[in-house]
Amino acid sequence: MTAAQDIHAVEAAIRARGVEWDIDPTLDRMAGLVDLLGQPQATFPVIHIAGTNGKSSTARMVEALLRERNLRVGRYTSPEFASMRDRICVDGEPLTEERFVELFQELEPVFTIVDQKYGRLSFFEVLTAMAFAAFADAPVDVAVIETGMGGTWDATNVADGAVAVITPISLDHTDYLGPDVESIAGEKAGIIKAGATAVLAQQTLGAAEVLMLRAGEVGATVAREGLEFGVMHRELAMGGQLINMKGLKGAYEEIFLPLYGAHQAGNAVTALAAVEAMTGGGEPLADELVRQAFAQVRSPGRLEVVRRGPTVIIDAAHNPGGMEASADAITESFGFTRLIAVIAAMADKDVDSILELLEPLVDEIVVSKNSSPRSMSAEELADRAEGVFGQDRVHLAPRLDDAIDLAITLADEGDEFGSGVLITGSVVTAGDARVLLKVG
Repeated sequence: MTAAQDIHAVEAAIRARGVEWDIDPTLDRMAGLVDLLGQPQATFPVIHIAGTNGKSSTARMVEALLRERNLRVGRYTSPEFASMRDRICVDGEPLTEERFVELFQELEPVFTIVDQKYGRLSFFEVLTAMAFAAFADAPVDVAVIETGMGGTWDATNVADGAVAVITPISLDHTDYLGPDVESIAGEKAGIIKAGATAVLAQQTLGAAEVLMLRAGEVGATVAREGLEFGVMHRELAMGGQLINMKGLKGAYEEIFLPLYGAHQAGNAVTALAAVEAMTGGGEPLADELVRQAFAQVRSPGRLEVVRRGPTVIIDAAHNPGGMEASADAITESFGFTRLIAVIAAMADKDVDSILELLEPLVDEIVVSKNSSPRSMSAEELADRAEGVFGQDRVHLAPRLDDAIDLAITLADEGDEFGSGVLITGSVVTAGDARVLLKVG
């Protein structure tokens, strides 16, 4: 069997285990698994990140700051864009195909034991264990761990984060996490452990109260955006923005961030506070370190400009909170005279709200389907879109490659330098588009 066949076989075996929300919410399986593996997650300090939006971008910024301090960093994020290996990174790079296959084969006998003793492990539980094992084996100096969904019952929560980061919380996965922001905040608050520092991004009042209550119950130190740390000033710059930040230990001025939108500035200062909290002591980070780290940050699929003339942007917004932030950033940062959207969304998302947020922003919309079995059919999405945009502004293209081609053609009907295409609706859509457009 070739290496390519090996990796495809391993990915298929992991995916066949099913998603975490189809399995009873419990940490028993993961606790049993890491016990058998010798508690790999306890061999390195952890910065643990939960929230509704901004987790992956924040994780990448934390990683950049830590690596600029010459630390070896493991980063575990989800979902992937192109390969399952994208989820598990050491030194900023995904595991090689060979290492990914080797790791799975090493751990597979233990997975079988846990399956028999505690019940079948899920897709996400297996990947989480592989990440912990890879980081312990590297070994890393610190791991940046993003939750998959929720917090309390998330597979990653067998790790005790020295720093627990909660990015902005809004409505998403309501069937599993609860019907309102307060319920969702209660679930995500579960990553805040005794003695940790809880770094809280800007939250609604209801979510903030729940998070503060949890921090008080376990005796965690709290740092809040807008109080203990925050963005003091921001302005547009070519290819991103310049921001002045107040950290936990000092002020950092005119920091260039090559990402768009107020939400990314918030993610940046939250990442900064998390790293300051992890480093200990009272001294601020060196200005040049912060400047170099943020200048190198990339967040694939987050308002990512992948082509010019017309401008093509890929964005992974998949819930109302994410779409609202993206819409604000596009309005602020791009002077489009004509914007065409391509959307393919998951059937279990609040698609109507996403469409309503897009409607004032775009001239026409091309609806399609992504590669996930959870994707809403293009036909149903077209019906929903026509109710928001009207029939004349909606185009149907069941294949995503055809949808992108059509959107570019429609954008070309306007000013070449003032027209744009926005491809959005799902992380899977963003990943598919990156592959189709051959984005490195």
